[in-house]
Amino acid sequence: MAEHGFEEFLAPNLYFDRLHNTEAAKIMPGEYYATARDMLLVTVLGSCVCACIRDKVSGIGGMNHFMLPDNGQDQNNPFGESARYGTYAMEILINQLLKMGAKRSNFEVKVFGGGAVLRGFTVANVGEKNAEFVLKFLKTEKIPIAAQDLLDIYPRKVYYFPHTGLVRVKKLKQVHNDTIITRETEYSTRLHYSKMEGDVELFA
Repeated sequence: MAEHGFEEFLAPNLYFDRLHNTEAAKIMPGEYYATARDMLLVTVLGSCVCACIRDKVSGIGGMNHFMLPDNGQDQNNPFGESARYGTYAMEILINQLLKMGAKRSNFEVKVFGGGAVLRGFTVANVGEKNAEFVLKFLKTEKIPIAAQDLLDIYPRKVYYFPHTGLVRVKKLKQVHNDTIITRETEYSTRLHYSKMEGDVELFA
């Protein structure tokens, strides 16, 4: 059985954030991070969405960053085969938090992203599709949403302090390079050509 504070993550980008004077982890597309420490989780979202989930009693919390693949087959059903990727992204973070000692009954979730910033996708509004998925998933799982900032046309930089639940969101109305779009386009391409192997089941 995992000890309290055990960490396993897909986000290897750890650094010291001088602005907030704290240890931080940068979450890239397709990654997540869970922690029991008092630290900062940061991500930049375009059309992707992130869920910031914490146990509001213990302070154990984490963040993911994901997108549903645009496989051209779900135009009339955003919760078909492609939704398995979003479900996996949500369940792997939730399961990690539970393994670290978080209690599902204490969960508090804040969700962000889904901006209309990508061009050239088969499904035109991929951001809307991502936002719709995460809201439906949380409703189905009966996990209350404490805050949300979804859709719009701007990328977002999200600063999340899971220990306290504080979130700071900065809308990037002037982006001087296409790093965000390039990163998410490459991520979408990887999803398109990858094969989903197996499923993750939620712990009771």
